[in-house]
Amino acid sequence: MTPRVLCHLAPTPALRARLDPLLDGLDVRWCAEDDEDRFAALLPGTDVLWHVLRPITADDLGRAPGLRLIQKLGSGVNTIDLDAARARGMTVANMAGANAPAVAEAALALMLAALRRIVPLDAATRAGRGWPLDTALADRVGEIGGRVVGLVGHGAVARRLEAPLTALGATVLWHSPSGTAADPSWRPLDELLAASDIVSLHLPLTPGTERLIDAGRLARMRPGAILVNTSRGGVVDEAALVEALRTGRLGAAGLDVFATEPADPANPLLALDNVVVQPHVAWLTGETLERCVAIAAANARRLASGAPLENVVQGADS
Repeated sequence: MTPRVLCHLAPTPALRARLDPLLDGLDVRWCAEDDEDRFAALLPGTDVLWHVLRPITADDLGRAPGLRLIQKLGSGVNTIDLDAARARGMTVANMAGANAPAVAEAALALMLAALRRIVPLDAATRAGRGWPLDTALADRVGEIGGRVVGLVGHGAVARRLEAPLTALGATVLWHSPSGTAADPSWRPLDELLAASDIVSLHLPLTPGTERLIDAGRLARMRPGAILVNTSRGGVVDEAALVEALRTGRLGAAGLDVFATEPADPANPLLALDNVVVQPHVAWLTGETLERCVAIAAANARRLASGAPLENVVQGADS
């Protein structure tokens, strides 16, 4: 059997040239995430769905009677209706760590952009402002060296961040429920928040992590601290974050993700000049897509040959 794969992504010609050599033995159809008509037309003949970000609903799965594998190109599966997939005997797999290099670099970039106020300074320079030198700027910018960076979650992305942060002179702390005080860098969550100048979030969205960073926990952070989120928007209470940023309780935020995506242009976070934002693209590099497609293609071939699948999050019979 040649697996019929539907990839919810529309690569440019240059990106397609990078990915095509990885697709031997597969029948891959590409579909932009916002092309609902094409997606609906291709679903009924699909064996394997390569899922990116657009949520996969029970209605979608009901239109795909032959679908056997939903392969997340990344780690978070909160955008897949897992109950509907289980009811229809579909396997769900992911690839934790494939996007770690890109997301770690993006998190570091957001930290630096927030610390150095890159976005408002860019706008001011383009508008002819900022000259002559404003020495008051020194009160509003800073360096990572000498600061404490707390990583909430300690998976592949957070672990990859530790080395460059340490090289820049930061002290790195981390928290995850599986950690213990036997590691001198581990802290209970509330203690980590109180000790950190920068807090960076690296954890999945689950019932236990939804709005984990709420008004109470934001209040525990150091005055003027920076919050960076490249995980999932729902981990943060956005209304409480807006209040903390408006009042100056927090100094800045760097956000790649939002509770509702696409982010509404009226979202008050977007009106704050101490917030740096991206449209959930921390993971998106050519290198990431090459790694993801290579892993996804190998799993599709395993499905065709009857070999055990890798990175299974939820089996067809679970």
